Amino acid sequence: MISLLVSMAGCMFTGVESTQRVSEKEVQRTMGELERRQPTMTLQPFLDSVPAWQQGKQFFVTDNQLRLVMFTTAPDTVQLAGQLITYDGYDQGSVLDNRDALNLRFRDRDGKTYVYRTGKTIDQFSAKYSVPLLIDMDMVADVDRQLRNKEVWIKTPIWYDLGTEEMQRGRQFIRVRIDAVEPGNKVLPLKVKFTALDSGERAFLWMSDPNATMHNRDFDSLFSLRDLHENYPEISDATWQLIVRGELVEGMNKEECRLAMGAPKRINQLPNQAGLREYWYYDGGKYLFFVDGLLSQFRK
Repeated sequence: MISLLVSMAGCMFTGVESTQRVSEKEVQRTMGELERRQPTMTLQPFLDSVPAWQQGKQFFVTDNQLRLVMFTTAPDTVQLAGQLITYDGYDQGSVLDNRDALNLRFRDRDGKTYVYRTGKTIDQFSAKYSVPLLIDMDMVADVDRQLRNKEVWIKTPIWYDLGTEEMQRGRQFIRVRIDAVEPGNKVLPLKVKFTALDSGERAFLWMSDPNATMHNRDFDSLFSLRDLHENYPEISDATWQLIVRGELVEGMNKEECRLAMGAPKRINQLPNQAGLREYWYYDGGKYLFFVDGLLSQFRK
């Protein structure tokens, strides 16, 4: 539990406070150990490397800066963000070391051609290869097939409005139904729409794709297959509802605060003869102050 972070074995009290710091890396490692205890459902990877692409395969354009990475006539007029373009095959062109690198051709709905120079030979592609600013719609459809209508528990209070796409404060650890998976943005290529089953609220999350090497926004970091309250039977229903809303009250213990607020960026420990004082620091000047493991003061 979070008490792993505050073990003071071997500490000799002299009556003078000394500060011990727990780094963000150490905090995240301990939190990761806690999260690995949860049941997971890793999405099946999407395997479809460039040599297997068929003409007509569709891609979603995330940004008008596509004109900077592809060759096309009249690039200054390219306004394709939010539209689909179609794969039209490839040809081979020599690069500086005389390798036969592939040039990928695409067409927009008006028939205009775009060429992306990969710099790779046909045997150098893997299923994780992607063209900048394009989202593979077959990958989106595959994830949608795996998740649509699945009922899960959401693990983050950071929701996004379906209409404005603005970030909003939602609730965490509540049961939701995944309604659809659509193309996302140039950073996180999946847009996961969901409905809160207790209230009917609808929103969405940005999520990474199954082939991503970073896992802080993958399915398992955002959703759980079961009610996480079952893992904490010692937490009362009333306190759990505070946690769901991300609220704090004095007297909460560190585990309850971690669930409500997430892992801190940094921890300062101030042990003395009177007991243990501990600060948890978050971004934006937020902090929690604990006396002997119980919340005494906070700025949220």
